[in-house]
Amino acid sequence: MRAVYIPRSLPASRVFSKVSSRSVATVPNFINGKFEESKATKFIDVFNPATNELLCRVPRSTPEELKRAEEGAKEAFKTWREVPIQQRQRVFFNFQKLIRDHTEELAKSITTEQGKTLADARGDVFRGLEVVESTCGMGNLMMGESLENLARGLDTYSYRQPLGVTAGICPFNFPAMIPLWMFPVANVTGNTMLLKPSERDPGAAMILARLAKEAGLPDGVLQIVHGAEETVNFLCDAPSVRAISFVGGNNAGEYIFARGTANGKRVQANLGAKNHATIMPDADREATVNALVGAGFGAAGQRCMALSTILFVGETKEWIHDIVAKAKALKVGSGMDPTTDVGPLITKDAKKRAETLIEQGVKDGAKLLLDGRGIKVPGFENGNFVGPTVLMDVDENNAAYKEEIFGPVLGAQFFTQIKTITSNWDYKPAASKLSLSMPTPGQK
Repeated sequence: MRAVYIPRSLPASRVFSKVSSRSVATVPNFINGKFEESKATKFIDVFNPATNELLCRVPRSTPEELKRAEEGAKEAFKTWREVPIQQRQRVFFNFQKLIRDHTEELAKSITTEQGKTLADARGDVFRGLEVVESTCGMGNLMMGESLENLARGLDTYSYRQPLGVTAGICPFNFPAMIPLWMFPVANVTGNTMLLKPSERDPGAAMILARLAKEAGLPDGVLQIVHGAEETVNFLCDAPSVRAISFVGGNNAGEYIFARGTANGKRVQANLGAKNHATIMPDADREATVNALVGAGFGAAGQRCMALSTILFVGETKEWIHDIVAKAKALKVGSGMDPTTDVGPLITKDAKKRAETLIEQGVKDGAKLLLDGRGIKVPGFENGNFVGPTVLMDVDENNAAYKEEIFGPVLGAQFFTQIKTITSNWDYKPAASKLSLSMPTPGQK
């Protein structure tokens, strides 16, 4: 028998304890209301990003396990759809209370596996909790419509009915929030869900499964299965799955959208981004600089809404030096340290990719105002740390502009007036993949 990893509230001494390769626990699947050890023979290692110590292993679930989870969700749907909406909501009233009670447990799991600061991890949980709270009043959104006398002797009625079995495929950067975007909404509206957490940080999802069961969610309504591409392919192909919700990178999202829709499924795919901020001369300098630093370097830049590009207009170009000064003052370190501002990136590969793109950005003509590469954190020398980085003169042909870096990197461009920006992007959509249409003074 292998040790099975079911996250619970851990003391600090155990959160950072080294796990030997022989004794490392495996993460169970959650099928039909039970945490079950997988019979998989292949596993994915989960590391603490701040130390690169091995935490646990995620199974590449077997085809039989995946099929059993699908069949269980299909069977549970038959009775769950008949439960009145008020009773389904009541389960999630209980669930939101349990999330509040276990916020610290969830946050410590997130910080240990994903690396973000405890403050960010608590925010991760809270943003998901807000969605759970909204599901507690979802009855009104389930109402249909009726129209009398649409034509002589003809009345019309519409009903909102659950689809059936759904699937959720989650990224690593918000281990609590994004699962909470998915299964509570699906479940309250009468659907069942097969949820695949990120194989890099599954702990929060397993805690949420435990709390959902404690809240009264019936067996089979939420199934959690682990794996990598083979699990994704199963969810895209499974006959019972009617809809898929995905959050993650562009390549995976485009693949899931194509494969899922080809099989007749509804697919909701939220992909990557390259977010811009245009800074006008009449903006408040201090408030703007603070907002830019938080948006660019918060969560170590590992969020799809992270700011990556700043377009300074006119005299605001001097503000770049304020940003560099504030970025230098940010503390890089372990997320468990309450004084840390910027935690590690999720993996060694993520660190290497960010550092490579910074280097390529300089080769492509950008000026490096602040270099976060090669940073070493005392006591965490093996961590995946990249410090805040600021690049200047990053044009639309620069690799640091074209790629989503997913790290604490800001690129800046300077323009004399807003009209320059609009013409630059309006006429170069292929290069920038962006079109800005903004009114300029005197423009009709």
